[in-house]
Amino acid sequence: MTANAALRAAALTPEQREAFDRDGYLMIRGMLDANEVARYSEVLDRVYAEEREANRLNANGGMHRLSAVTAAPELADLLNHPKAFHYVWSIIGWNIHVHHSHVDLNPPIREEQPFLFKWHRDGGRQNNDIETELQPRLAVKLAFFLSDLSETGRGATKIIPGSHKVSRIDGPPRRDIEWPEPEGAIEVTGEPGDALFFDRRLFHAATHNYSDISRKIAFIGYTPRWICIRDEVEDLPNQPWWNDLDPVQQQLLGGFAPTGDHRWGFYSQETPIYTWLEEQGLLDPNHPPLKPER
Repeated sequence: MTANAALRAAALTPEQREAFDRDGYLMIRGMLDANEVARYSEVLDRVYAEEREANRLNANGGMHRLSAVTAAPELADLLNHPKAFHYVWSIIGWNIHVHHSHVDLNPPIREEQPFLFKWHRDGGRQNNDIETELQPRLAVKLAFFLSDLSETGRGATKIIPGSHKVSRIDGPPRRDIEWPEPEGAIEVTGEPGDALFFDRRLFHAATHNYSDISRKIAFIGYTPRWICIRDEVEDLPNQPWWNDLDPVQQQLLGGFAPTGDHRWGFYSQETPIYTWLEEQGLLDPNHPPLKPER
């Protein structure tokens, strides 16, 4: 697993933070090297074979496997990857865990699929239960590209830049009714090893893979620890590989003080990400999620 001491990246620059606040996403080129892409791609192939054997693929032979690290412990190194993790804590701070993750593998589709309006924003009930019209951020997500999505039509995600700052977008009364593409929508293309970092409020949609290659991608979502975890992580501390994780990875998987005031963030000095940021001099009194506690 990734050593905690190897995480040396500085916080996002003011220009990066401004772009993220304006557009709701950042595209990060070359996040993973070729060896990492090959290794994680093989991991997804293995999980795909397991899901196929268990008859859990969708009608088009696609895999959408929730709880990424539970499905494949090798993916734990992505949780706090040295080239990725500073995007997360720079925006939402230290009192966080991974609440929702999944790995997707979508083989080529040979027949035109019926229309479905797939545009949505992440958060589930948060989008219904919070009374404010302009919703708070609450979560961010990293999407690691593990196959060549450099051309459109390969199943890459579509987004609407800036849509994290609107309360809604127009859509049909039923998802299967033909409807125009939202204004400003783009398909996010990228090379193997690239990563998309985005605000959970950003409206986005899956697309179909009509190419000749399989689309492979790993999504990891981060949120404050006072929001519950959707992933299946309850049994992870009992797994033989759990003690191979560093403390930051254990915190992200919900294994550090899973209940009570500690999860709310009252005991910062006992929280691995806070103490690591403090040791590195990366706390920031001008940014509330990174404000020193003393």
